[in-house]
Amino acid sequence: MEVLPLVALVACSAAVAGAARRTPVPAPLLLVAAGLAASYVPGVPAYELDPHVVLPLLLPPLLHTAAVDSSYLDLRANVRPVALLSVGYVLFATLAVGYAAYLLVPGLPLPVALVLGAVVAPPDAVAATAIARRLGLPHRITTILQGESLVNDATAITAYRVALAAAVGASAGWAGGIAEFLLASVGGVGVGLLLMVPIHHLRTRLRDPLLKNTLALLIPFVAYAAAERVHASGVLAVVVVALYLGHRNWQVDFATRLQEEAVWKVVAFVLESVVFALIGLQLPVVLEGLGEYEGAAAAWYALAVFAAVVVSRFVWVFPATFLPLRLSARIRAREADTTWKGAVVVGWAGMRGVVSLAIAFSVPMDVPHRSLILFLTFTTVIGTLVVQGLTLPPLIRLLRLPAPDLKAQTLAEAQAQSEASRAAEERLAELLAEPRNALPPPLAERLRTVLERRRNAVWERLGEVNPLTGESADDVYRRLAREMIAAEREVFVALRDERRIDDEMLRGLLRRLDLEEAAAYREEAG
Repeated sequence: MEVLPLVALVACSAAVAGAARRTPVPAPLLLVAAGLAASYVPGVPAYELDPHVVLPLLLPPLLHTAAVDSSYLDLRANVRPVALLSVGYVLFATLAVGYAAYLLVPGLPLPVALVLGAVVAPPDAVAATAIARRLGLPHRITTILQGESLVNDATAITAYRVALAAAVGASAGWAGGIAEFLLASVGGVGVGLLLMVPIHHLRTRLRDPLLKNTLALLIPFVAYAAAERVHASGVLAVVVVALYLGHRNWQVDFATRLQEEAVWKVVAFVLESVVFALIGLQLPVVLEGLGEYEGAAAAWYALAVFAAVVVSRFVWVFPATFLPLRLSARIRAREADTTWKGAVVVGWAGMRGVVSLAIAFSVPMDVPHRSLILFLTFTTVIGTLVVQGLTLPPLIRLLRLPAPDLKAQTLAEAQAQSEASRAAEERLAELLAEPRNALPPPLAERLRTVLERRRNAVWERLGEVNPLTGESADDVYRRLAREMIAAEREVFVALRDERRIDDEMLRGLLRRLDLEEAAAYREEAG
């Protein structure tokens, strides 16, 4: 592909995603709609999805950012529902949707129908989790959706390979399929376990910031490639490594954490914007070569497969949610907050995404009915994104699920900060008692003041708000601090323009102000 069309794709996708933040429509839906519209604009080049690009180059960094931001402890606490969705549901959907397609489409062989079932089986929870955060879904539901999206791609890709082998006559039977599935899953986890400790050790030993950021960008690709090299699941290897690194992220120095967070935010924003725009841009390619399946018949098959995808998720979610509760008192006690409302949200949050399309495009050209598989995958992805994506927010509001208790969260944060501050005060007293740590009284008092400020900041968020602005005392403090920093910045620039300081000195002074402003912003965002 030429450089200019690629740059145009990234720029336009980012612009649409940025505009979506000012609308109630989730960014993935607006990007898909924009891609659909652009696919018929004269002069827009054909952006055909290449599975050899999407799976090894786009999927690993997206999985890595999602896994690093996830909580290993929360996922471990919800391992049962996550496993039932990411493994059990994907296999069930492969069989259920595949068999439904086999019954509905005349002349469609069962192995080919199962290929279609595996392709459309994995939900893409990017849009669902974005909506969940925006509307304040209960934390456990958000964790389950995130956990499902981290692992289900590995299950679907493995199921697809087994079904494809059967479709082209290369299958070794059920025993061979099960062996391949075990190799992919166990092997992927094993590769991740082998890599995670050495990679983390290297992260904590490197001192050059450029090398650290280079390593951070390479990690997901190294994990994915290493696992695929031994025919294991690259997806699982990436997830295992990223979960470990996220759980141990506190052991890395603060500068590395800040830099990596900034870099990965940009990478995730660009990649997510591009992949959803690419979904819409595939329409002309998908419509080519439908042949006998054009017109009303194709529309009927698309509607039927979409319905099978939606219904099969509910058929799985409700028994998988409530049957273990009925059978085990231990599970009932641990998951006492499980309700039918949560199951409805999880069932409806089954939107498909770019991974399904990428797998569909990887179907070999000589597989019978390949064009139909591509078309039905595309219509299912678009249908779930539009229908479920647009209706999920009103459904959540209608069900009135309990929102997170922000006051309780702030109180817990304040108590944690109070305990940490007491420990810091004791440590400061020990350090100042040593002769080698002697400080002038004003500097020692400044350390105590900073500590006191950090301890009081969270408690102040629980206090009364300013009747004129609606801000807490802590909000006003941070706003005034930013105004002071802005005033200092203007003076530094003016001094540089007057040639009283040079540009190198200006950059050093501005960096100090930037770090202070970044710290204030992170407190506010947190």
